[in-house]
Amino acid sequence: MAKLSIKGLIESALSFGRTLDSDYPPLQQFFVVMEHCLKHGLKVRKSFLSYNKTIWGPLELVEKLYPEAEEIGASVRDLPGLKTPLGRARAWLRLALMQKKMADYLRCLIIQRDLLSEFYEYHALMMEEEGAVIVGLLVGLNVIDANLCVKGEDLDSQVGVIDFSMYLKNEEDIGNKERNVQIAAILDQKNYVEELNRQLNSTVSSLHSRVDSLEKSNTKLIEELAIAKNNIIKLQEENHQLRSENKLILMKTQQHLEVTKVDVEAELQTYKHSRQGLDDMYNEARRQLRDESQLRQDVENELAVQVSMKHEIELAMKLLEKDIHEKQDTLIGLRQQLEEVKAINIEMYQKLQGSEDGLKEKNEIIARLEEKTNKITAAMRQLEQRLQQAEKAQMEAEDEDKKYLQECQSKSDSLQKQISQKEKQLLQLETDLKIEKEWRQTLQEDLQKEKDALSHLRNETQQIITLKKEFLNLQDENQQLKKIYHEQEQALQELGNKLSESKLKIEDIKEANKALQGLVWLKDKEATHCKLCEKEFSLSKRKHHCRNCGEIFCNACSDNELPLPSSPKPVRVCDSCHALLIQSCSSNLP
Repeated sequence: MAKLSIKGLIESALSFGRTLDSDYPPLQQFFVVMEHCLKHGLKVRKSFLSYNKTIWGPLELVEKLYPEAEEIGASVRDLPGLKTPLGRARAWLRLALMQKKMADYLRCLIIQRDLLSEFYEYHALMMEEEGAVIVGLLVGLNVIDANLCVKGEDLDSQVGVIDFSMYLKNEEDIGNKERNVQIAAILDQKNYVEELNRQLNSTVSSLHSRVDSLEKSNTKLIEELAIAKNNIIKLQEENHQLRSENKLILMKTQQHLEVTKVDVEAELQTYKHSRQGLDDMYNEARRQLRDESQLRQDVENELAVQVSMKHEIELAMKLLEKDIHEKQDTLIGLRQQLEEVKAINIEMYQKLQGSEDGLKEKNEIIARLEEKTNKITAAMRQLEQRLQQAEKAQMEAEDEDKKYLQECQSKSDSLQKQISQKEKQLLQLETDLKIEKEWRQTLQEDLQKEKDALSHLRNETQQIITLKKEFLNLQDENQQLKKIYHEQEQALQELGNKLSESKLKIEDIKEANKALQGLVWLKDKEATHCKLCEKEFSLSKRKHHCRNCGEIFCNACSDNELPLPSSPKPVRVCDSCHALLIQSCSSNLP
């Protein structure tokens, strides 16, 4: 019944020759048959009040599977007169037929058998292969133009009954077959032209969208260029500011360096002068210390010699006491020798207070004293027998010895005083050395501070160098931004050229569309021979239309395929059109 209703609707619509209304009987029967096909094998859903068995549930799935069906679903829900799901399903079928997309929607639904199993039993028509066959038959309904008013109809309360009398064959129907064949050829040409128009409209809309996107991108690029220009101006201003600041910093640092250099040179000169004076003082003090230490050693040596001489004299006196009786005769000689010794001692005391040249004389005196002591020992040996006669002289000699000892003690005290004075001078020199050390430490601290200042200045110079590097980097970035600006200008020029080319292509497509609208396909009955080879058509040599010129050719003369402006996919073209199109393409190539 679905096949008969679809076939009868197409034949009657072609014979009717205009758009169909909702009162057209074959159309009403088609909707009733489709309703029965969709209800076949539908699962019953239980609720609290009653059983629910409606086809609106599976039709709602189409919105999820096919996004273009959302408009139909929204318009069906917005209809005010529909209250039941069955009425909404009937309105949905009518709107799908008017859109000529009923076959597409139901094909998407049949493919998803897992989702359909929730609504239909396994033996339902929509779950079997017959459902796919019915959907294939629905493709032919795209030929029909229907104008149905859904708002005014009472779709909730309609009774769906199939009228079988409409599908019984009559003699008039048999006589009208030839006329229907002619109408079918005309409708085929009409559908071909409509498909071409749809494709051209789609290409034009896509080109319009591209043009809009290019215009938007152009505006964005212009805005970005303005922003880039503003940024370049700001960077140039910052560059000038940095240059001025850099110059000021360089001037300040140069002035500061000059001042510090002058101060450092003055301080170094003062330090050198003071150091030379201190070195001279230190050298003089060391020389005086050496001289005084040599004098002290000489005096100590002389004191040791005198002490040794005293011990020898004491020993000699003891020997004299033993041999005094033997030495009385020689007392006069001893007194003379003692006077000579006194004179020698006085001379030695004077030589002690003398200069450094007295050292040689002291050495000579020591040699003389040694010789005299040798003589005294010899004399003492001779005077041992005369010792008794020299007792009185002994007392006098003891007195003289005491005086000599006192004189030696006074000399030693004076020498100790001189040594204490020299020690005081040493202490003063040590204090002066400490003061000099402290002054040197202060000078070293000042030098360290100056070194720190110099290091700080070096850091500032390094910072200035880094600022110079940053300035050079900013200059490089400025140049890069200029390059980007020029590249963007070139890109905008290229975009303008492309836009002009796209506009020219759109005009060419419009002209091709106008030319195609004027084309008319040659009828199959009118063509009996091939236009190129002029051979007669038969069962083995079939007829083929050229999609460019619309003429009819055999298979051998039209076995070429090329994409045309009306269709991006390659289609059948005759040999002459193929040669012309290839020549036009080669001439258009640069």
